[in-house]
Amino acid sequence: MSLVPERRKPMKAVMLGVGFDSDGHKRITKGENFALIGGTSETHGSMTEKAVKINEKLAARGKRLEEVSVDEFDEIAHSVGLERCRSEQPGQN
Repeated sequence: MSLVPERRKPMKAVMLGVGFDSDGHKRITKGENFALIGGTSETHGSMTEKAVKINEKLAARGKRLEEVSVDEFDEIAHSVGLERCRSEQPGQN
């Protein structure tokens, strides 16, 4: 057993966007805290716009993605046009 305490890396949160529609092109966009994969040009562009807007709203609040609660993230996501699917809401099966 080691007497030296383990140093843990700070938690990191990442948004992942997947576009299931396709026009034959492979699209991948990565940012500081997001990765977007797939979709048509329109879908991929929409995902990119929303990820950037979420980051702008986080910055305006002086927070990082890993620092916001689920409720706060839902509020920010809703403000940029995203909505949680009913079946995915916490506490529902």
